[in-house]
Amino acid sequence: MSSVDGNGISVAIDQNEYLAEGTGTVDAVVTVETGADFVAAGPPPDRVEILIIDSSGSMGTARKFDEARKATLAALDVLPDGAKFAIVQGTSMARLVFPTDTPSVLASRESRAAARRHLDKLRPTGGTAMGTWLGLTRQLATMHPGALVHAILLTDGKNEHEEPEALAAEIRQSEGMFTCDCRGVGTDWRVDELRAIASALHGTVDIVADPAHLAVDFAAMTQSAMTKAIPELTLRVWTPVGAAVQFVKQVAPTIEDLTARRTESGAQVGEYPLGAWGAEDRDYHVQVRVEPAAPGREKLAARISVVAGAEVVGQGLVRAVWTTETELSARISRRVAHYTGQAELAQVVQEGLTARKNGDVDTATAKLRRAVQLAAESGNEGTAKLLRGVVEVDEHNGTVRLRAKVEAADEMALDARSTKTARVRKEA
Repeated sequence: MSSVDGNGISVAIDQNEYLAEGTGTVDAVVTVETGADFVAAGPPPDRVEILIIDSSGSMGTARKFDEARKATLAALDVLPDGAKFAIVQGTSMARLVFPTDTPSVLASRESRAAARRHLDKLRPTGGTAMGTWLGLTRQLATMHPGALVHAILLTDGKNEHEEPEALAAEIRQSEGMFTCDCRGVGTDWRVDELRAIASALHGTVDIVADPAHLAVDFAAMTQSAMTKAIPELTLRVWTPVGAAVQFVKQVAPTIEDLTARRTESGAQVGEYPLGAWGAEDRDYHVQVRVEPAAPGREKLAARISVVAGAEVVGQGLVRAVWTTETELSARISRRVAHYTGQAELAQVVQEGLTARKNGDVDTATAKLRRAVQLAAESGNEGTAKLLRGVVEVDEHNGTVRLRAKVEAADEMALDARSTKTARVRKEA
């Protein structure tokens, strides 16, 4: 384990730098930690909270719209005075319902009361076109240059009233403009649609099966957003000539593959956006392919930098040392092994659920059996518990079989939360 501190940000590298003769794959877990002093050092950012509420006709059933109103007000209640907010009505089009004449309004007792009156007038009607919702949110974000803009998107249905390409295009255009947490209420929405939005916009996705739980969730998401004070950090990876980055993945607190988000910023240098930060730590798995060297030789495989604006605020080094001693090269970093297993766990859960939906019982059983094994080995109790809503596990012989009847909410919860990882802390 190596660690470098820079201006309140710690970059710790966990790896086994020893490689067998003739091999060239280097794995490292990079832990980035932002200290409270660093987060508080700059001027407080302007904050904007945008609440995107599905107002389609289906929201009128099962008290979903009533609870969505309450949840919106719960979010505003925890929003500090002086922060700005806006409420967007989402149907087959998007409409700014409060405020009506400016992009946002300062949170205050008066503005919260006015928002309540506008919400009381809304009635669920029409369809669902989430791309238009993101488009309006992006327009609002551009009117607040330099602000930390966070959105909550709530829906109860599928994106049925626009082409998938339209939603994908809006997601791409919204990247880097604002962050977005997505929630599906009930069981008639699609996890993959909301995951695509949340993943690209550095947010979370989850199911709220019971509409009565929306208010608590909205308040928690808003409070979490208010802890962020750094609009964007970037992971910059330099590799020597002849080396190449194979992948960069966030592996804690959730799995997020960042590889395709790379932008070239110089010779042998790629940058990966990490989104907004507060005082927190996250883990990343970086794999680099280097040209093998003779036994006893050491190479710098990668230089990992954390960048805020144009300033490098933390740095760590990934090394490669070639050896003929099997005892050295055969060691696997405990954290690299753990997170490799967590990434596989998320993958087999999603593949198993897809196979189950397609009626491929053999593949579904095999994938979810592997998921049960990985969850147990890694101590991921959250995923292990969710798996038991979809499969039956014989405690005596370890046999795993699909449940004949599975509640839709249980299956969707497993899918939505499959990327949450069990954390393994860095060693001193």
